[in-house]
Amino acid sequence: MCIGLLGGAFNPIHNGHLHIARYVHSTLHLDRIIFIPTGDPPHKPATSLAPAPHRLEMVKRAIAPFPHFTVSDHEIRSAAVSYSVDTVTQFKKECPEGTDLGFIVGLDAFLDFSSWRKVDQLLTLCHFIVCSRPGVAFAQLQSLSFFPPTPPSALQSLDQQDTTRLDVPLSSGNNIILLSVPPCEVSASTIRAHLALGHPVSHWLPPTVESYIIQHRLYQWPV
Repeated sequence: MCIGLLGGAFNPIHNGHLHIARYVHSTLHLDRIIFIPTGDPPHKPATSLAPAPHRLEMVKRAIAPFPHFTVSDHEIRSAAVSYSVDTVTQFKKECPEGTDLGFIVGLDAFLDFSSWRKVDQLLTLCHFIVCSRPGVAFAQLQSLSFFPPTPPSALQSLDQQDTTRLDVPLSSGNNIILLSVPPCEVSASTIRAHLALGHPVSHWLPPTVESYIIQHRLYQWPV
């Protein structure tokens, strides 16, 4: 069994998240993708962050049409700050033996991977599925100390979209899977800004998510 883990604030979940999940699911032939919304900060939440129960419910509604997508409240239930290494470790325990886990992350976030908690341990726990992001080049991965030596031409081919996938093997036996995902220009911060101004956002959100936001008057404050 191959399962993708897609974490994030999902504040709110939008068509861009679904676009990436659908592309990864179909391209890598995953059995399932699990969405994992982050919990609320342990101290006072930021004003632009909707409460975790709302973000969880929006994810549930957004993924309802997709039978291979599920959602986990693992990080929401945690009273402490959830680190990726702890989340992946927990899913390793819960999944059937022999399950391959792939941690789905944007290239922009992966370039900051060295600052994550227990990087060396994380690289032994799962594969990493790194998806392209607008304005960020795969060639920048060569500057990361942990990233295996890779021909620059192979990374440039991804950046130029001559190829759409490159598997980079790790010494742990896992892979860093680089995917050039067709762009979908949308961001949660832009959506929140439009909502605060009362501007339409229906082209960025699943209808069920938009109606939930309206019903519960979310993101009404200035961003």
